[in-house]
Amino acid sequence: MKIFTLKQKASLYLQTITLSALCLTATAQKSALPAYRPTSIEIADSYKRMELMDSLTKGTVLKATIQANWAPDGQSFWYRNFLKDSLAEYIYVNAVQGKKTKAFDHQKLAAALSKASDSTFSAAKLSVHDLHFDLDKHTAVMQAKGKWYSYDTEGNVAQKIDKPTFPKAKEIGWTRQLSRWRPFRADSISPDKKSKAFVKNGNIYIGNKEGKDAKQLTYDGNPLKPYGELSWSPDGKYLVCYRITPQDERKVSIIFSSLPNTTRGEVKTRGYAQPGDEFTSYEMHVINAGTREIVKVQSEAIDFFDAPVIRWRNGDDKHFTYEKVDRGHQRFRVIEVDATTGSTKNIIDEKTDTFIYQNLIYTHYQPEKHEIIWSSEKDGWRHLYLVDEQTGKIKNPITKGEWVVRDIDSIDTAKREVWFRANGMNPDEDPYHIHYYRIKFDGTGLVKLTDHAKANHSLTFSPDRTYYIDTYSTMTSPPVSELRKTADGSLVMALEQADISRYLALGFKLPEIFKAKGRDGKTDIWGIVYRPSKFDPKKKYPIIENIYAGPQDSFVPKAFRHYGEMQSLAELGFIVVQMDGMGTANRSKAFHDVCWKNLADAGFPDRIAWMKSLAAKYPQVDSTKVGVYGTSAGGQNSLGALLFHPGFYDAAVSACGCHDNRVDKQWWNEQWMGYPVGKHYDEQSNVTNAAKLKGDLLLIVGEVDTNVPPESTYRVADALIKANKDFELLVIPGMGHSDGGPYGRRKKRDFFVNKLLEVTPPNRNKIALK
Repeated sequence: MKIFTLKQKASLYLQTITLSALCLTATAQKSALPAYRPTSIEIADSYKRMELMDSLTKGTVLKATIQANWAPDGQSFWYRNFLKDSLAEYIYVNAVQGKKTKAFDHQKLAAALSKASDSTFSAAKLSVHDLHFDLDKHTAVMQAKGKWYSYDTEGNVAQKIDKPTFPKAKEIGWTRQLSRWRPFRADSISPDKKSKAFVKNGNIYIGNKEGKDAKQLTYDGNPLKPYGELSWSPDGKYLVCYRITPQDERKVSIIFSSLPNTTRGEVKTRGYAQPGDEFTSYEMHVINAGTREIVKVQSEAIDFFDAPVIRWRNGDDKHFTYEKVDRGHQRFRVIEVDATTGSTKNIIDEKTDTFIYQNLIYTHYQPEKHEIIWSSEKDGWRHLYLVDEQTGKIKNPITKGEWVVRDIDSIDTAKREVWFRANGMNPDEDPYHIHYYRIKFDGTGLVKLTDHAKANHSLTFSPDRTYYIDTYSTMTSPPVSELRKTADGSLVMALEQADISRYLALGFKLPEIFKAKGRDGKTDIWGIVYRPSKFDPKKKYPIIENIYAGPQDSFVPKAFRHYGEMQSLAELGFIVVQMDGMGTANRSKAFHDVCWKNLADAGFPDRIAWMKSLAAKYPQVDSTKVGVYGTSAGGQNSLGALLFHPGFYDAAVSACGCHDNRVDKQWWNEQWMGYPVGKHYDEQSNVTNAAKLKGDLLLIVGEVDTNVPPESTYRVADALIKANKDFELLVIPGMGHSDGGPYGRRKKRDFFVNKLLEVTPPNRNKIALK
């Protein structure tokens, strides 16, 4: 142990005092900015400006999008630009030559149309639709004011015509993605149209095409547990059917309190499955149509979703496959069935300790090659794999790397290419930016169609995919639209660049894109920051977070947006922010897995760290006064902020929240909270934890919400009352699932002005002095 002399102790004491003083000075300097506290007159002016800007900002961003109308040959197209004062211009593009021109002279066309019709057309307000050009004949056909005209572009003469028919642009060379969960189609008539299968008193019969001379094939069915959902094999040799155990969907009720022409409220009841409710189950069987022999398929009953789509193997009349997601979302299979014996084999069998996001499972079958293109997160990122349909072996990964296949755009079976969207492939930009690619089935030949700009991209293709229009932007860079070639992504020509000058002239600045480390100190969390247009750098402002932490997606906008609710709210004197914390989608599987049986987490440790980093960088950001608002899952999150993180959040507005995951819809909540319903549902419920409330709370709910039952909010209110907690409750008569509409949004703004700025909002009921 080291012994200090009296002189050394004095020196250390002085050093400590000096360091403490320096820290206090730094803290004082950071907190030296006075809080923004508007007077009643100033806040009234802020409301007036906000309401004025809500109106004036409309139509202040021009040429932001292009909707191309391609000619059937795919070599030209036209589009319409909206200009200031709602005027329009029409542009014709020759893609082959890389040239664009005005489609016509507005003055001449308006005059010609006026002469050919019984009404007057204004050149300034000219509006035409369904334009079709024939350059060889120097004509254009169009619809205007509900009537059709042919226009001679050289002679400037128009004439009325009957509605014409036009050849449709044919999409070739690729296969559009189909929904994997498309509805099952029962089929009672055999493929050769000679036999008919049907169900009578719960049992299956097969007769001739008229249903006569029928022979009963099953005897254990009955109306309470019938056979059904019949499906023939393509060659008519087999009939797939199910022994069904029906389960009636349990009901929820809503009350319409304020219907017109009645003095009574009306109760409406409808089916609404909640977590833990039982599903109708299907026990698969196969009938040999020739021998009438029936075999039970050796697999578990399908007790989650409806009867599956059956896919018979090409060139094999004995085997078919179907897909099965197990309840609890932890196993996905492609199951092969031998129709002769009922035996089964798992072609794809994916299991996980957390969840498989069933909405994002992608399968594309190529029967001629006996291949399946399948998406999986088994290596920690969502990627595509080529699977041998007969053996179940993975031939090769199609994509790989620490990035996410966002969506499959199409499959070119002839060229054996996948066209897809992805994010995170480029390490030097926002990992959520969507880029477009194509790649060969064997994982080679990756073509990057959008690497020319670090931005969020949106592509539309010509009918034959020779060309594409790329519109790209970020929240801080307005949209640019370009025509490019799909062969190599090369630029054909620039088309438009959005004009935001009128918006900026109103005094607004674009939001800031801000990133900071999350809870682990390593992972980047991305968000945006809105400031008041009359921002005073010598004041500090409360934070309001716009929250939605639903695990089904990511939510911070990446493509350009200008004015919206966040900027509108900022106008009252707030720093308004939004970010995606851990537990949301479109990053790694580990990033997403944080939500598993853990929806109460809502990424709050990441969100709080992000806002503290924002305040550390900008002294104008007051992280000691923080509000939060959200709708639906965001409503659950915003109340959760006060229940689970009251030391950071001070005020919350929660609209139509799914406050207890047992009350909300089955399919969404079991996906993230799992099955069976366990104690973790209760432990994370806002109802169960209502007594923990600290801070100011406004609950908003529409009385006829058909998405999240209103009782989800009412149960929270009941628990708060029983816990003797103060809160505000706004019920909107006749309103469904929303943030409360214009009135609810106004109440939200007033609430934050009162609780965070500590001033009284304008009294709209006050009688004006005469």
